[in-house]
Amino acid sequence: MRSAVLAATVDVLTEQGLAGTTVGAVARAAGVHETSVYRRWGTRENLILEALTEQLDAAMPVPDTGYVRDDLATYFGALARLLATAQGEALLRLSVERDDTLPDRRLPYWTERLERGAVMVRRGVERGELAPDTDPGLVIEAVSGALFTRALISGAPLDEHLATRLVDLTLTGALPRTPAGP
Repeated sequence: MRSAVLAATVDVLTEQGLAGTTVGAVARAAGVHETSVYRRWGTRENLILEALTEQLDAAMPVPDTGYVRDDLATYFGALARLLATAQGEALLRLSVERDDTLPDRRLPYWTERLERGAVMVRRGVERGELAPDTDPGLVIEAVSGALFTRALISGAPLDEHLATRLVDLTLTGALPRTPAGP
């Protein structure tokens, strides 16, 4: 039932948008009773967030090419493509929205997402591609923050080329430094 409901959630979201993605619509699409959905997820927001998080994790595996730049460009290229979709924008909006009537699910969500990205940066530090004092979380926030700004605020285009340019710009500041000469 779980996988059918989560798949139906993504389908309804794609077809109806965030406003049209109700628990009733998802239950009908999944062929389950509405109370079953409420019993498992509690709220519409929890249901949508879990469905989109699962989709995000599947769409954005953490690559290991052997080069931090390639890993990050691949990872953030996938994020840019996802954010350019209705589902990606909905996921981003839900993950930053605060609802005082519900437990705040943003911190655990973002902590897990940032940690997935930080793994790539730590590997780059271990291989000597980046300075030992590089802050993995800050590198991930620097690239993702620009993508999120475009998705949520400016509406400027999102694509893989932008992601690669952002990765290059960010990594330039994290390269190992040679000691200054006399």
